[in-house]
Amino acid sequence: MSRPPVDWTFNGAWPYAPKWFDTLDGRLHYIDEGPRDGIPVVMVHGNPTWSYLYRRFIKALTGWGFRAIAMDHLGFGRSDKPTRTPAYSIPAHADRCTALLESLDLRDAVIVVQDWGGPIGLTWAARHPDRVTGLFILNTFFQRPVSAVPLPAILRAFRTPVLGEVLVKGAHAFVKGFLFQAGLNDRSRLTDLDKSAYLAPHPTWSSRTGPNGPISDFVAEEGAELERAFAAKPVKIVWPMRDVAFSPETLEKMWLKSFPHADVIRVEHAGHFIQEDAHEVVIPELMNFIARPGAPSRVGR
Repeated sequence: MSRPPVDWTFNGAWPYAPKWFDTLDGRLHYIDEGPRDGIPVVMVHGNPTWSYLYRRFIKALTGWGFRAIAMDHLGFGRSDKPTRTPAYSIPAHADRCTALLESLDLRDAVIVVQDWGGPIGLTWAARHPDRVTGLFILNTFFQRPVSAVPLPAILRAFRTPVLGEVLVKGAHAFVKGFLFQAGLNDRSRLTDLDKSAYLAPHPTWSSRTGPNGPISDFVAEEGAELERAFAAKPVKIVWPMRDVAFSPETLEKMWLKSFPHADVIRVEHAGHFIQEDAHEVVIPELMNFIARPGAPSRVGR
C-alpha cells in the first residue's frame, strides 16, 4: 500500500518554500528566508533532527529583518537519502555543507550549530573565516575528546552491533526514544504535530542512516583551524546543563579551552535538544549576539 503524501507545511508550522542544491551524493534541501541584504544567520542541525528544529528561530530572525538559512543534511529532512554508507561520513557531510553555503556567497554571517551540526557546519567557518563574523555555539563538539566520552544507556544501545541497527532503523528509536524522551528535559515541549514533523523524513528502515565513520582526526585538524581563525572574533556559547550526551565537562574542558574569551550562558533546565527545551532563552541570546556592539549592521531593527 502506498503511503499518503506528506504535507511538508505541517499545518503551517513549516511554511517555508523549499530550495534545492545538487551534489554528487544527492540533492540537499534548504530554506533561505528574509531579506537578501539582511545579516545571514546559518543554522545547522544534528542527528536525528532536520531544519524543522529551527522553525521558531527562522520566524524570529526574519521578523527582525535578518536572513535565515537552514539546511537538511543528506539523509535528513527533505534531502535525498541514498543507501551508500560512505556518503554519510562527517567529512562528506561537511564538504557538502561547505559547497552549499559557498554557493550562496554569504558575507558577515553568524553560524548556529548544535550536535553533529558542529563538526559539519563549523568546517565551513574554519575554511572561510572571512565570511563569518561570529560563532553561536550550542551543545556540540569540534575538538578531539580529552578522554572517553560517557554515553547514556540509550545511546550506547544504538551503537551496539546488530541491536543498534534494529533499534535505530527498525524501531526508529533514535527519534522516538531519544528526541521525544531522553533528549528533552520537558517532554511536553513537543506537540503531536511536532512529532509527526520529526517522524516524516524517515518512513522506512532504509531511510534511517545517520553520520558515521572516524571523526577524531577530522575534528582535531579542522577544529585547530577554527580556533586560530576565531581567537579574536566573537564567540557565544549557550549550553544545556541537563544534556545526557554532551556534559558540562565538554563545555569547560574543550570549548572554553579553545575559546576562553567566549561569552557563556548556562541553561540549567534544558536537555540535549535545547532548541525545543529552551527556545525562549536561546532565541533572545542569539538576537543580542547578532546585534552586539561592533557587529556588522545591515538590515534589522
